[in-house]
Amino acid sequence: MIADVAFDLPLLHAFSYRVPDDWRLEVGQRVAAPLRGGARTGVVVALGQGPDERLKPLARVLDPRPLLDPGSWDLVGWIAAESLSSFGSTCLALMPPPGAGSPPLDPRNPAEAPTANPSAPPPVSGRPGPPRVPTAPKLRDEPPEVVVLTGPGRASRLLDRLASDGGLVLTPDVESAGRWAERLARLGPVARLDSGVSDAERARGWAALQTGAVRFGVGTRSALLAPLPFGGVLALVDEHDAAHKPPGPPRLHAREIVLERARRQRRPVVLTSATPSVETWWRADSGLARLEATTPVEWPSVIAADTRGIGRREALTPTLSRALRETLAAGQRAFLVVSRLSSVLGCDECGLVLRCAACGIALAYSPARRSLGCRLCGAAQPVEDTCPACRGRRLTPLGWGAERVEHAVRRRFARAQIVRYDPETAPGRAAERQRAAALGADVVIGTRGALRLFGPRSLGLAGFIAPDQLLGIPDFRAAERVFALLWAAAERVRPDGRLIVQSRNAGHYAIQAAARTDPATFYKSELKFRAELGYPPFRRLAVVTVDAGRPDESARLADAVFRALGGTARLTVYPPQAGRPPRRHRLVIKGHADLPGVLADALDGDAAIAAARSRGIMTIEVDPVEWPS
Repeated sequence: MIADVAFDLPLLHAFSYRVPDDWRLEVGQRVAAPLRGGARTGVVVALGQGPDERLKPLARVLDPRPLLDPGSWDLVGWIAAESLSSFGSTCLALMPPPGAGSPPLDPRNPAEAPTANPSAPPPVSGRPGPPRVPTAPKLRDEPPEVVVLTGPGRASRLLDRLASDGGLVLTPDVESAGRWAERLARLGPVARLDSGVSDAERARGWAALQTGAVRFGVGTRSALLAPLPFGGVLALVDEHDAAHKPPGPPRLHAREIVLERARRQRRPVVLTSATPSVETWWRADSGLARLEATTPVEWPSVIAADTRGIGRREALTPTLSRALRETLAAGQRAFLVVSRLSSVLGCDECGLVLRCAACGIALAYSPARRSLGCRLCGAAQPVEDTCPACRGRRLTPLGWGAERVEHAVRRRFARAQIVRYDPETAPGRAAERQRAAALGADVVIGTRGALRLFGPRSLGLAGFIAPDQLLGIPDFRAAERVFALLWAAAERVRPDGRLIVQSRNAGHYAIQAAARTDPATFYKSELKFRAELGYPPFRRLAVVTVDAGRPDESARLADAVFRALGGTARLTVYPPQAGRPPRRHRLVIKGHADLPGVLADALDGDAAIAAARSRGIMTIEVDPVEWPS
């Protein structure tokens, strides 16, 4: 017997191994196999008969039975195809760790040998070849029941649904997984499937769900294929969160995997979000999801303070300075939101952010070269002396850094306890020290990640120093992120508190929609913008990144990719650009619903490009959420 094994590698083929004569093995089990001088975990994707004299034997079996049923096995193939990732990388990323602390299974011992699993994929006859990745069956166009919970009380409404039906809750991070595990524990035993618990506990939780011993499971993206109780609900918490789209396998947003799994398994889906993603709102507009919203009955006062003419000289407008003084006098806490980004130019007189005429995203500003460039189409231009809208002569980089804002606040409020907190950049222990200090501070100055420090209605004041920096990020999702951040901040402010937004562009639809608690206004304007310029959900995107170690080699390969894709119908391919670091080059591709398949066919036809993919020199990100720099 010969087993084909796929590993967590960017390879589209498997490796063949000899199965010892007295072993019992099934497709879908994980094994340890010799590879590159050591034993490495892989998954068996095919079994068959053939000559095996020169093949290395498998080392040991890691699972007593296949963890994925045929439907889930086939779904892995769909995920890999949609994300242009290898089957082995995708499959292994969606499995729990083997039980920690347990001795290796002995497949020769009948008591420990893998038990027959009637639902496992059937063995393959004949000589194994490439991974036998199943293709998705052609299903009737029968969309699943999709409910989107927004507004106050969305967590409680989801909890009520789970109490009656059971189900699997997927969260964007470990911290929120822990909170949901605590909530569900009031209803019954919970299987915890994220890295916040030990590998052994995760393995036991998966097994408990598989046998039906528990009705509730909680995890992050690695639990996307965890077993579900009969009639159970698939729930995705904070579906708009970028953490649901990881940098590694599975290279697909958790929302898309949940919806595809629900379609195949006829399962109901519940998505929760204070501010649904534009894609989800569009689905609701199109009748593919049902929006269940509750309107905030108590909303803080939202004030947009115009910074034109003063924003370059002062971090705090008189409006924000006065509100901060009153908040501290009342014994309440304040959070001031800053950004580390200042790579775009704006007019200090009319508030205009300079954008690419063709792509609609902000132009990246290079002070060294005194130039502006589009990170999508690659168009470049020198910096003009005057604003193209008002002919004003004050074009300046946007933004105030946290350190300068802290200095301005300390100068005015010397007696207040003021702490800077930036969880995205501080190393582990330093971040913990900052967090501990911030928990007791009167004023916290931090980036958007620091907002998680505060619970609902815990602030007297939230102030945005310069959201124009975030609106000006060279990314078509910039307005969506600002709207979500403003809304999240407002939810953390007391009803008698204030949310103050300092901006050169106070009339922007993202700011006005948050001020009026009118999300429909935001989504209407945003969907119009995306439809006109061909951005998701109306078109799909992919980013091809090349890193050959040297700038010249990366440029050569990126040019080869550009030539290979340039004549492909149904694709719009933008010229390659150097990124950060300079040895990294990237291309942006626009396409339609069939983008992954069209892109794969075009790239697989070039041997040099295929070799670069298999060596990890070239990576492909389909439907990117975070725009590359």
